Amino acid sequence: MAQGHAPENGGSAPSTANATEPVNLSRALRLMIATALAVYVLLEVSIPILPPLAELAIFGGFGLVLCFLGGAPAEHRLARVFDGLLAVASAVCCGYLVVQSESLGQRAALYTTPDLVIGGLGMLLVLEAARRSVGWSLPILAVLFLLYAHESVARNLPDWLFPHRGQDLQAIVGQSWLRSEGVFGTAMGVMFRYVFLFVLFGAVLEAAGATGWVISVAQRIFGKRTGGPAKVAVLASGLMGSLSGSAVANAATTGTFTIPLMRSSGFSAVVAAGIEAAASSGGALVPPVMGAGAYMMLEIINRDPPVRFLEIVQAALIPAILYYLSIFLLVHFYARRIDVDRSGPQPSGVDGDVAPAPAQAISLEDTPVFSLEGLTFVGALGGLMALLFAGFSPFRAVSVATCFAMAMILLNPRTGGTWLSRAAAAGWWIGLAALSRMVFPDHIGWGEAPMAGLAGLLVTLVAVSLFFPLWNGRMIALVKTTAIGGTPLVAAAACVGIIVGLVSRTGIGTGVPAAIIPLAGNSLFLALLAIMGCSLVLGMGLPSAVSYLLLATIIGPVFNDPALGVPILAAHLFIFYFGMMAMVTPPVALAAYATASIAGADVMRASLAAFRFSLVGFSLPYMFVYRPALCLMNHEGGPAAPLAVLGAVTGAVVGVTALAAGIAGYLNARLSWPQRLACFAAAACGLAPDSLSIAGTGFSFVDLGGLILLVGVGLSCRRKAVVAA
Repeated sequence: MAQGHAPENGGSAPSTANATEPVNLSRALRLMIATALAVYVLLEVSIPILPPLAELAIFGGFGLVLCFLGGAPAEHRLARVFDGLLAVASAVCCGYLVVQSESLGQRAALYTTPDLVIGGLGMLLVLEAARRSVGWSLPILAVLFLLYAHESVARNLPDWLFPHRGQDLQAIVGQSWLRSEGVFGTAMGVMFRYVFLFVLFGAVLEAAGATGWVISVAQRIFGKRTGGPAKVAVLASGLMGSLSGSAVANAATTGTFTIPLMRSSGFSAVVAAGIEAAASSGGALVPPVMGAGAYMMLEIINRDPPVRFLEIVQAALIPAILYYLSIFLLVHFYARRIDVDRSGPQPSGVDGDVAPAPAQAISLEDTPVFSLEGLTFVGALGGLMALLFAGFSPFRAVSVATCFAMAMILLNPRTGGTWLSRAAAAGWWIGLAALSRMVFPDHIGWGEAPMAGLAGLLVTLVAVSLFFPLWNGRMIALVKTTAIGGTPLVAAAACVGIIVGLVSRTGIGTGVPAAIIPLAGNSLFLALLAIMGCSLVLGMGLPSAVSYLLLATIIGPVFNDPALGVPILAAHLFIFYFGMMAMVTPPVALAAYATASIAGADVMRASLAAFRFSLVGFSLPYMFVYRPALCLMNHEGGPAAPLAVLGAVTGAVVGVTALAAGIAGYLNARLSWPQRLACFAAAACGLAPDSLSIAGTGFSFVDLGGLILLVGVGLSCRRKAVVAA
């Protein structure tokens, strides 16, 4: 989707520039590889044929090739040639695994020289692809783990670094590349079976106009209210972020609309960028999709009985509401404050709060609330939830929802093109589905036939779009969005796979829990602080899904010890939240980097603003560890009593409201510093553990003290406002 332009008719239509770009071999090759990747995942996940190692090697090969192709500008010919060589090398290294997958399993650890050469080269390619996709932090961490695992280093480590027997180079290469426990292990498998399909689903929804519809509805609800444009950003980013799972992609997509809206109402560039980054980062915390985080938890959490999807959704619901409530309140109080500040004489730019409004603002109010775009969003998301609750597997549910969204693109005349072209595409889809069922009856049933037909339809539409302006370039934009969102995830997951594979072969997998659990014996709070610090550092600069996979592997085992007394689901939500918060934690706050570029704001100031607006996200994980009733469970992990849930939510709302007022510096009137400190004290009371519960409820005497403080500040502000009037 072209940035900086409002979509026509409220849809999120791509720019027509895609249709008028000159056709060249390089561009066509990249588009067709991206299309092949989407088609391959759609088919292989729905109709698995290949063995696991070969299956993931093809997926990883597509991702690495796309990562290297098109990275250098056209005028840098030498760099483009070098990138092309890296892409070919990636295809060769991954293709070798496809050809040799069966014999590699039979040879066990007796690797040949070609095996080791290919494996070593493949690991270097993964490190470079991760560096290009997510920056230096992840490949540096992987290199440190490689050094840690090697026998020459492992035996000379001090006790506090968990010395171990170590492995030679052959064992490290075999573990990392030639077996299904490293690059092509759990991390890549989760990306393949869950996350990438949701990236494709989000791209199809965007092409169907769902993004623009969500923003237009949010603008109708909040546009005329105090801080309306910022509240539009919060609601739209939360809804779209849950589907995409990528804070950066969400910020770049919705921020194109919402940041100019906020600027037009007087928010400074720094504040607008901070609000959008905070709202976009929290999207992956919103059920039911959670950026595919819910499905990763199903795969990773080891519990008897196994955790169910409904449990994850229930546990994540109230914390997500509290997170967005805090941003809503903070935006509301902040907007009221700058209205007060602007009502009187004030120098330009005081505190960076007030900024001149742009000459033009984006408006989507002409979009009907009851429209095909709205039906697409509600029907696709509602259908996805219904299928999941009915017991369908996540990949089957999202595949069906994607088919529905694609059908709505063909049905909706506002997607562009004539009725004849859309009818022809629908007929071609139906024909391909029926043909695939008849030709491959042993592999494709009537349930899989629509997915097979959709795969063929995508290939056809993208190929035709290279030469004809089909639907204003919508299909090409769909494939580009999928590639842009999915390729970094593949590269990062491959790099995380190296780390995960080595964790299982060294002492660190048990060493870290062994070091933190005794700390928890003295103070659970200190243990949680240590886990938070590890999560923020390890998650720095990583996509949300990859961050959780890494953290769950290294830190997750800490919570397996029953001595901690933390329900395993609440524990995984704890590390999941801090993995998300790394996206708005300076200095590597990638979501704020994206919004700062759109707003034209200073990157570091925007990062600090995003950190400030998402501050409640750093306290919520402690709340649902100490007050598991917020996750609808008791301290043993069973269902919580309704009264306990009500009390815990009441205390949390007091804390969230007080924190928002203290940060914004406004309640019923502008707050003095003593009043702000009182609000922070009330917030601390509301966010404290529920050890002093009143009559067995989740509402404690400490919460009551916080409520009294907050009410007192509110009454004093009200008197100040009356006197000023």
